[in-house]
Amino acid sequence: MFGGIYGKILHVDLSNGDIRIETPPAELYRLLVGGRALVAYLLLRDLPPGTDPLAPENLLIFAPGILQGSNLPAAGRHGVGGKSPLTGAIASSEAGGWWGHEFKRAGFDALVIRGRAAKPVYLWIHDGEVEIRPAEHLWGQATLPTQEAIRQELGDERVRIAQIGPAGENRVRYAAIMHDVNRAAGRNGLGALMGSKNLKAVAVRGTMALPVVQRGRVTAVAKWLGANYKRVMAWATAPGRGTQDSLMHWGAIGALPTRNFSLPLFAERHLLSGERNYAMFNARRDTCQACPVECKQVFTYDDPDPYRRLNPAYGGPEYEAMAAFGPTCGVSDNVAVSKANELANAYGLDAISCGASIGFVMEAFERGLLTAEDTGGLVFRWGDGDLLVRAVELIAHRRGFGDFMAEGVARMSERLGPATADFNLTVKGQELPMHEPRLKHVLGLGYAVAPVGADHMMNVHDTDFAAPGDALERVNAIRAEPLPPLPPTSLSEEKLQLFHQELNWMHFQDCAVTCQFYAYRYEHLAEALSGVTGESFTVADILAVGERAQTLARLFNLREGFTAADDRLPPRVMRAFAEGPLAGIAITDEALAWARRRYYELMGWDAETGVPTPAALERLGLAPWLEAIPYPLPLSR
Repeated sequence: MFGGIYGKILHVDLSNGDIRIETPPAELYRLLVGGRALVAYLLLRDLPPGTDPLAPENLLIFAPGILQGSNLPAAGRHGVGGKSPLTGAIASSEAGGWWGHEFKRAGFDALVIRGRAAKPVYLWIHDGEVEIRPAEHLWGQATLPTQEAIRQELGDERVRIAQIGPAGENRVRYAAIMHDVNRAAGRNGLGALMGSKNLKAVAVRGTMALPVVQRGRVTAVAKWLGANYKRVMAWATAPGRGTQDSLMHWGAIGALPTRNFSLPLFAERHLLSGERNYAMFNARRDTCQACPVECKQVFTYDDPDPYRRLNPAYGGPEYEAMAAFGPTCGVSDNVAVSKANELANAYGLDAISCGASIGFVMEAFERGLLTAEDTGGLVFRWGDGDLLVRAVELIAHRRGFGDFMAEGVARMSERLGPATADFNLTVKGQELPMHEPRLKHVLGLGYAVAPVGADHMMNVHDTDFAAPGDALERVNAIRAEPLPPLPPTSLSEEKLQLFHQELNWMHFQDCAVTCQFYAYRYEHLAEALSGVTGESFTVADILAVGERAQTLARLFNLREGFTAADDRLPPRVMRAFAEGPLAGIAITDEALAWARRRYYELMGWDAETGVPTPAALERLGLAPWLEAIPYPLPLSR
């Protein structure tokens, strides 16, 4: 018996209402586990090359992993994927909360949605049953009233809902899919893909017991976490802590993206500090399924002005949202920044791309490339918190100039012309997250080679390995020659060895699908996977899963026209600042080219083109599965 699965992938065609169940062999789950690797495989197998991302033929895939439904702490996540409306590359994003756990308990391992409904609908999946229900009465609604309405209709407050807001309905290129109202599968524009299918929501409820073969092994991992998380995750567990608490740290060392990555310091960062926000807004802490950490903020703030009133149902901003709506736009008004994040959750927008798009327009306005005549009378000045909030609303509804901003930075830059090239801060068409490559050089490489475009999660943060600690211990536990602490502003052979190993770990976690903030070591998740499935997974096995995920995603992107030339960084974030803590520190073209080539070699891909070789596919056990795919694959010989 292979535990952790039901052996059922649910397929729904919204064009004709067809519902069918695929029963793949257990070996597919053993190779891919779930999440990103499964998404990439299904896209290669079932999506015709060159499909328009907003066409009915595109696939929207919800992909938990083997661990979802097992009650393992950190496994309250799931993956979502398809072909990205923002980039045209693979879309792969993860969300926390309870949806993935509840979906697995409903009796399925993954959900593949194709086609387009004639009118708005939502899916209702519960204990092996599937219904397509009308959603015209929900279309146009924000996420909270939609969730309340669906739960009332279904008569169950424990129903979990993945949904789009008006941004997805209006096909904003960076629209998100929201879960539990305040957990976003945010990047790559998956909300626009869902909206293009006239699919408002997927509601799930499950009471089925997931088969776990050796529960004691899973329990032992959970007990280790329970005994140690306050020590190994102190950043998240101390009173008032969470990801946004890092804003002051990054600001002090010159690594807080300011005015579209153009300035070395944000002088007003103290006005956005975690301490100040907690004192003004913090209502309580929230968490995900089976997680003891409670790292998620819940903000509330009363004000006569509805555009400055914070609704705790929408949670509170994490670091990425604080930095994207704050320093990236030069805004120091913490109420406005928090409200912009709330509206992003209410309307279903990726906070990173939304903030970056507004920052791009502010810089274009400053340079005279846009005027109030172009923007419908709006004056986009750095630091204008009121305009920030208004812009989020305009974008979500594609109202007025919001229609232009809803296309994202790369398309705006293309329309405005070559004068914007220097501040088009995208990779493969996706806006940069809020971490500074000039401080973290291998993170910059990670931005360049990430299959989805610039991404900070399927990545390696150099600063975690700059001093002795748990992260370096995790890496060295399986190395014959331990690595020393490595300076963050370097690209060396040792750094690339670290990058390859840890990037496979990060991608594995997005297949499992587990929270990357947990301080699990490789052996913990290998043991948990072994316990759930009843089969042996070694550390080498789980790292190979991450390598398969990268290789399959690479094949999909190559098939869709991407090449090694797309594995690049925007020149602005490679150039050194003239002043500030990072003054004089640059990433040279030569260093990045060498690092990219070395990464390809370590992956077993062609060193010049980054095309996977047949030998790599054989080594990873992918060759037999790919031979059956009906579409030609780009392979190096």
